[in-house]
Amino acid sequence: MIISVASGKGGTGKTTVAVNLALSLENKIPIQFLDCDVEEPNAYFFLKPQIIQSKSVFLPVPEIIKKKCSYCGKCAEVCAYNAIAVVKNAVLVFPELCHGCGGCSLLCPEKAIIEKGQKIGTIEFGSINDSNFIHGKLDIGKVFSPPLIRAVKKHINWTRTVIIDVPPGTSCPVVEAVRGSDFSLLVTEPTPFGIHDLRLAVETLRKLKIPFGVVLNRYDIGDDSVENYCEEENIPILMRIPMDKNIAVAYSEGKSIIETQASYKEKFIKLFEKIESLIK
Repeated sequence: MIISVASGKGGTGKTTVAVNLALSLENKIPIQFLDCDVEEPNAYFFLKPQIIQSKSVFLPVPEIIKKKCSYCGKCAEVCAYNAIAVVKNAVLVFPELCHGCGGCSLLCPEKAIIEKGQKIGTIEFGSINDSNFIHGKLDIGKVFSPPLIRAVKKHINWTRTVIIDVPPGTSCPVVEAVRGSDFSLLVTEPTPFGIHDLRLAVETLRKLKIPFGVVLNRYDIGDDSVENYCEEENIPILMRIPMDKNIAVAYSEGKSIIETQASYKEKFIKLFEKIESLIK
């Protein structure tokens, strides 16, 4: 089973929920944790994995073989991202716009395009007791995280329960990270920003036809807007976490909730059992 933990709004406690769910389950079932928030991965601060391997990830970027090029303009025509421009006796390539789809080299009638790898980031592999850990790190200055997220997800171990820490928001990186999930947890908070971004996340998951439920963090602040919205939309609230200074202090010290408040372990196990019941 693949469980993705998303949020819409950043800072709602998405990583906290993903990390504590993984730690609560690690002695019960085989777990693999993927941190796909590749622009700012931080799950390793709390999981403290032993990194045993790393590898670079490259994006294929076109390079023109001038002797073969007829300057027909087909490559520029097929590029949806304007990464190639053909002018008189010259082809201009803009690597920072290239998404590495390979369409230009595939459709070039003269076979005048080869692809060379441009490093965009790194994947690191580790272990936490009997659990697997993988995260991606996007290189500074690189802007396309979906190819790196795809590279991380290629290492999914289908014999384990996979927990994916998803980037915040509802844009392309989020869609790439949640794609293929059996269930998605949406972590939100009862604030105007929380309800606004929760609506966007719900629309996204419904488009992708991924079943989901809500974890309401800091539920005892703000108002009832999230509760009312979930009731109106028939969205299950699977867990409520109060505003707790002890949780905040533990987070600031790189500690998980269950590390400082053992009673939460059973609560996260019950959260998993609720997920199981919803997808059966």
